This record gives sequence, structure tokens and C-alpha cells, in this order.
Amino acid sequence: MPYRRCGRSGLDLPVVSLGLWQNFGGNDVFETGRSILRRAFDLGCTHFDLANNYGPPYGSAEENFGAWLKADFLPYRDELIISTKAGYDMWPGPYGNGGSRKYLLSSLDQSLKRMGVDYVDIFYSHRVDPTTPLEETMSALVQAHRQGKALYVGISSYSPELTRQAQAILKSEGVPLLIHQPSYSILNRWIEGGLLDTLDDLGVGCIAFSPLAQGLLTKKYLGGVPDDARVVRGVHFPKDVLNEQVLGNVGALNDIAQARGQTLAQMAIAWVLRDPRVTSALIGARTVQQLEDSLGALKRLDFSPDELARIDANSSSEGVDIWEGSSSVKEL
Repeated sequence: MPYRRCGRSGLDLPVVSLGLWQNFGGNDVFETGRSILRRAFDLGCTHFDLANNYGPPYGSAEENFGAWLKADFLPYRDELIISTKAGYDMWPGPYGNGGSRKYLLSSLDQSLKRMGVDYVDIFYSHRVDPTTPLEETMSALVQAHRQGKALYVGISSYSPELTRQAQAILKSEGVPLLIHQPSYSILNRWIEGGLLDTLDDLGVGCIAFSPLAQGLLTKKYLGGVPDDARVVRGVHFPKDVLNEQVLGNVGALNDIAQARGQTLAQMAIAWVLRDPRVTSALIGARTVQQLEDSLGALKRLDFSPDELARIDANSSSEGVDIWEGSSSVKEL
């Protein structure tokens, strides 16, 4: 597992990190999730990424992670990077959503309790809350950092403009902005429009989530739309995404991957990592086999100019960026 330095910090991250957004909640098979985490760690994936409302149900991914940590990983706590986030819907009432100090700090305390840890390595503002002053949201990250409940702080799905403002606020308080977590894939290239340059200029790391475009950049859709696809269930996937042109692009990308000796998923992960400004690609996994297939991307990370040109020709945006509402906010 190669590691990359996260911005201008002293922290190295594995180039592939494991996210627990899907498949690790209370509705999933406990021992399957445990096996995936154990195998990931054995293969050098030392970063596990969570959020308060990962599940379903909300909070259950952190609860399961706490159980796996206690059973298997406590002796290796200092070899792990554990991150969590708050910003989206978590509990009923006026204080369980958004970017207020009340919500973020309460949520962090709940996350620590669910996971059975005294601190997380990274705590994120999960999204821009246009109804809360940016200074207030950043002040919550500052407090979490000063209390030692988060060793580092980050933001997710912030525009380049708000990223600069957030970094300046944190810097004025003596707290570095460690990392930004944006969506990024062959079919979702919004961060190339200024965010990557901004992060490079500020010395902030970048961990790209959804590099497989919600499963679109896998073999799953090569034969059409399966009955259990997210787009059919309407879960975290726009229903109008799949059409003849999109499926044609995915098929063409698969041909490029096969010519490289990779699966489509492996090429998609390698493509995200082609840019050294991307510290890590954040993947999910349903099975140990799927995890191992994804990590097979590390066997070939290089691309020829011709391959990149062919990928570009089939990489127009397909509407998979369901976080655009947050990342398009330019000022508060």
C-alpha cells in the first residue's frame, strides 16, 4: 500500500481508504463487515472513514465499528486513522442537522461514545450549511481540536471559495485545515474546476469519495440495469442518470480498462489517483472479494497520454454528483 503526505501536514494516508457509508450498518451482516475491515487493515488500508448518520439506521455504522474496534483493532489504535463527520440529518428536532456549534459538537460527543474512543483522528464538517455563518461552523471544529477530541479537522463538499474562507478562519485560530473530502470520479470532475488548485495552494490534502460514481464505474451496469441497482431503488442515485449514452460511455471505459489489464473499477480508482494532489481514494466494499478487486488498482497506476485522451472522450458529467448543492455554495 503506497502512502501519500496529506497536504503540508505531517500525516500520511494510504492511497486507498475504506469508507463505511454503505454495507456496514445495523441492517447489514455484522461478520461480513468485520471481515472486510480485517482484510483491509491486513492489506495496508489504515484509514477508516465514517459519519454520524452512516447505517442504516443512523449511527449503526459507528456502533458496529466500535464493536469491531474493541474485538480486533484496539491493540492497533495508534496504527489507525479514524475519521467521522457531522452536517447532514441525524436526529429529529431543530438541533440534529446543519452546521451549528450545537449540532456539530453534540454529534461528535455521540460519535465518540458509539465508537468507544476518546478522540478521532479527523473530524469533518460534512457539508456547507447555507443557513449558518461559516465562522460558527469553523468554531466548532476549532473547539473539537482544542479539546483533543479531534487531532485534525476537515471539510467536505465545500466550493473553492468557501474552502479558502474556511482555511483562513481556522488558521486565524491556530488550527490547520488538514483535508477536504470531495466527490470525484471519471464521471464527476467538478474539483478540476478550481478546487484542486485551491487545495494545492493552501497545502490542504484531498481524499476523493465515490471514485466509482456510485457503482456506475463497475461491471454492474455493463449488461444493463440490474434489478437491485441503486438507481432502481432510488437510493443515493439520481433516477434519470442511466440512458443509452451513459451506458455507451461506461462500455467504452470498460474496453479501455480491459486493454490495460484492469477491471473498470480498478481503472476508475487508478484514474483518480493519477493526480498527485489527490492524497487518497475513498472506496466502499460489499464483500472481501470486492475490496480485494478494488485494491488491485494499485498494481497499475500509470496512464499513457492516449489512454487519458480516450477516457476524457467518455467522461462527460452524468449527473452523479448529488452533493452539488453543498459544493456550489460560494459565499455565506
